[in-house]
Amino acid sequence: MPHNRSGLRVRNPVLPDDLTSQLESRLSQLLPSVKSDYLKEELMSKFVSLDTDPPEVRRTRAINKWLATERENEATNDRLLTTPSTYNIVPRVSLSDFVCWCRNFIADIIGETAPVDALIGAFSGGASTSRNRTLSYPSSKYTGTLHATKACLDLFVDLIVDEVPGWINAQNRLIIDLVPGNVMFTVPKKTDIDRVACKEPDLNMFIQKGIGNYFRKCLRTHNINLNDQSINRSLAREGSITGKLATLDLSSASDSVSMGLVALLLPECWCTLLDSVRSPVTIIDGDEHLNHMYSSMGNGFTFELESLLFFAITKACCYFRGSRGVVSVYGDDIICPTDVVPELTYALSFFGFSVNSEKSYDSGPFRESCGGHYYDGFDITPFYIRKPIARLDDLIDVANKLRQWGTFQYSAIIDPEIEPIWLWLKSMVPDVLWGGSDTSFKFQLVSQDTPNQRLSEDKRRKGNGLGGYYHWLNATSERTRSSDGVETSSRVQSTDKLRLKRASFSTVPQLSHIFYSEICGATGDNPTSAELGNSVV
Repeated sequence: MPHNRSGLRVRNPVLPDDLTSQLESRLSQLLPSVKSDYLKEELMSKFVSLDTDPPEVRRTRAINKWLATERENEATNDRLLTTPSTYNIVPRVSLSDFVCWCRNFIADIIGETAPVDALIGAFSGGASTSRNRTLSYPSSKYTGTLHATKACLDLFVDLIVDEVPGWINAQNRLIIDLVPGNVMFTVPKKTDIDRVACKEPDLNMFIQKGIGNYFRKCLRTHNINLNDQSINRSLAREGSITGKLATLDLSSASDSVSMGLVALLLPECWCTLLDSVRSPVTIIDGDEHLNHMYSSMGNGFTFELESLLFFAITKACCYFRGSRGVVSVYGDDIICPTDVVPELTYALSFFGFSVNSEKSYDSGPFRESCGGHYYDGFDITPFYIRKPIARLDDLIDVANKLRQWGTFQYSAIIDPEIEPIWLWLKSMVPDVLWGGSDTSFKFQLVSQDTPNQRLSEDKRRKGNGLGGYYHWLNATSERTRSSDGVETSSRVQSTDKLRLKRASFSTVPQLSHIFYSEICGATGDNPTSAELGNSVV
């Protein structure tokens, strides 16, 4: 039996075996409307069970799609090297001018060089190449055996160890195993295909998250807040009313950020740094694949990097077209003025990205962004049944989602057509679990009853001991007052150490120089592409 928060056992009701299909049947009988018709269309689109395509089939399709994207990335790298700088990427704008504008814009956001603080990240609770998810609590990664790529380990030892509280002489307490790169895995996405992600080496992820957090802070100074999806949702609603804003979604966007694009648009020092902590190789079922993409889902800076690139490319299109409308990005969810969509679509295509026509909207009354779906200003966001309703928390979860979907906008009143379905689900939930207030919380049913008890969340052990102490030191390192609970020495703010290390970062400065000099005609002390050859690509 499940437990409530106080530790008492709650009688687990016997749920009908066909509860999922019963709910789907009842919802299919809702009266026609834009909102209900959209729910019927989307409700089961992400459902996965033993009756859908088997896991091995979904996984194989996902890997094949990922490999196909990699072939496109290889072609993109070649295209970026061979396209003449005079080529018009948008009407009357040469590729050279477009790239130089983007490069200057990005440098204005993140700076030409990286401060040491940008390298100091944190460990997440996600799985890594050394630990599966059940053993991946953050504190465990400060001790024991950790994984890293060779370039990342060099960076960590030379620049970061002395800057991280509690990690002075860390090499005497840690065992570092060198690995070639990350490891691929898949998770359920839709009924017919999985989603591909990669487990990163531990130290790589630590620094990746520091870089990602730095990009996130820098973007916020330019009104791009990656901590708040409601901004894009609000703009999507506005676009559905006025028609002046378009919402674009890209296919396999994070996997389509090629090495050539990063080398072309980012300042050389940043390109050098990011390359030293990315995974150059992905292990797929034991086989090594040399990556043409820059980073995959699972990398700690992938989301922020793609947001930065899409922001720059979109702003460049607006600048050269003379459009003054709003631009907002959240990963590959792009909002831009409707009149710039043709130029932006073409520019994105040239740089290796594909606009998903099924989820992008620049005409009509519908817009979608960051999980918000709007029709002429009305919220018609559906909910999804992703797996069979087999357990009590599954039942509470879907009942709460139905209540949220069926509640009138700006009120707490349930649609009279939805209420009987919700009451039917409520009748199968023990009354001691009624009275919740958060529809996103699946351990208590949201209702107007007096709050009583809730199921316990299934929380993994967070870890403690020495690793927990290091984790606490790192998490509190920026506190400055004694009342904050820790005193730390000030971190080195200078970028001199990073500048001195640049010469030993393999071929990345060379790679960046090749792409940039080929397009923009850059000159200087760096070797030319003719001297280096194109083999570094």
